[in-house]
Amino acid sequence: MRDTLTARRPTAVVIGASAAGLFAAAALAEFADVTIVERDTLPHGPEPRRGVPQARHAHLVWSGGVKAFDELLPGLVDDIVAHGANLVQIMGGMVSRAPNEVWFRRFTSTHHHNLVCSRDLLDFLIRDRVLSDEHVTLRENATVLGVTGSATRITGIRLRTGDNEHSLSADLVIDASGRGSRAPQWLRNLGLPEVTEREVNAGVTYATRLYRAPGTSADIDFPLVNVQANPAKAPGRGGIILPIENKRWIVTLSGTRGGEPTSDPDAFVDFALGLDDPVIGEFLKDATPLSDVTTSHATANRRRYYEKMKRWPDGFTVLGDAIAGYNPVYGHGITVAAQCALAVRDVLRTTSLSTPGTARRLQRAAARPVSAAWDLAVGQDVFYPGATETPPTPMERSLARFVDCAVATGARNPRALGALLDVMSMEKPATRLFSLTDMIIPMLFGPKKPRLPGPPLTEAERKTTLS
Repeated sequence: MRDTLTARRPTAVVIGASAAGLFAAAALAEFADVTIVERDTLPHGPEPRRGVPQARHAHLVWSGGVKAFDELLPGLVDDIVAHGANLVQIMGGMVSRAPNEVWFRRFTSTHHHNLVCSRDLLDFLIRDRVLSDEHVTLRENATVLGVTGSATRITGIRLRTGDNEHSLSADLVIDASGRGSRAPQWLRNLGLPEVTEREVNAGVTYATRLYRAPGTSADIDFPLVNVQANPAKAPGRGGIILPIENKRWIVTLSGTRGGEPTSDPDAFVDFALGLDDPVIGEFLKDATPLSDVTTSHATANRRRYYEKMKRWPDGFTVLGDAIAGYNPVYGHGITVAAQCALAVRDVLRTTSLSTPGTARRLQRAAARPVSAAWDLAVGQDVFYPGATETPPTPMERSLARFVDCAVATGARNPRALGALLDVMSMEKPATRLFSLTDMIIPMLFGPKKPRLPGPPLTEAERKTTLS
């Protein structure tokens, strides 16, 4: 006779159907029955939603994130591309100026790619895949009020749906609620100490407008065009053109304190023409806008060092932007979200979800991709006036000078570019920049091609936007 007594499958709650929350649910579904608790009503297609106001701005996924996507959800990247996204080779499919005003040559020898599409499409396809898993349940229009349990073990959450309040128990609670996470307060209410936090705020404002791809540019593999701001020349101003699905361009402009873009549609192209290099503005002069200008000021780098807390409760882990949010110009948020979830999965493949100490292991594993992205962002933003209460340390200044040299070398040497992109794409740790053969020797001895005098556009690319 069939044994009717089977082991209970563990349960997990994920707070927030953000990219971080969805990837976390995908990772957890291998080991537990997962409930995603989301305060919004989620759209049924690639449409905007209230809980992701930054979705209108430019987004991309670095190759470290692309790899994590397919490890968590095999075939996801092909599905996204089939719906109109682009896999853009770095640097072959890009026209990019570094913060130190060096234009990268369009070397095609590296394997690195950026996944480029609208955030609405990306979120929809991730959501569709994750919610199709039989072990994942979504509870919409539910507000999490707090956690249940004690300072040693969290046992679930308290939530409100409509006028009703109730509790939901779980073996593991994941907070993936983003920058507005209330985890510090929840932990404090349980008697745990304050989490150490750091903020580096370059004072960046973003302004974004959607355009129809001009001329015949949509008929070719038109490059991603990126002019990065120079922290040594405050206010720092930059911009990016992302060719996305449905023959459209997302154009995001940025500026730090004293040089911010505005929501005035009549000033958008003039701001782009006023960048250190006017290439973005030149492309926009005859382009047709498809939207108003959307601005955002919530761009500070803010990190919470949960992994360093001396006491940490079992049954609770924080992921994604709820640990650290970054200046969006570096484009690492979604990559970090996927890599955090991958770290969770890898830990749980060797340790039971409910074993004492597992939550701390998960928190420390998630800190590794967070730290990598944090160092990349703060290494630039800390040099803007007013970004932090304390000036850059001598070590930070020395490291920044080395990175500038690494960028200048990578812009002209394909081997050095490969090492640089391994780090920028979040495939390998920053120690990769100190490779003797791939970076140090090319940096010191060459061979080096001369610096480019301007953006490396082909004549055909220039002409398509005028056709």
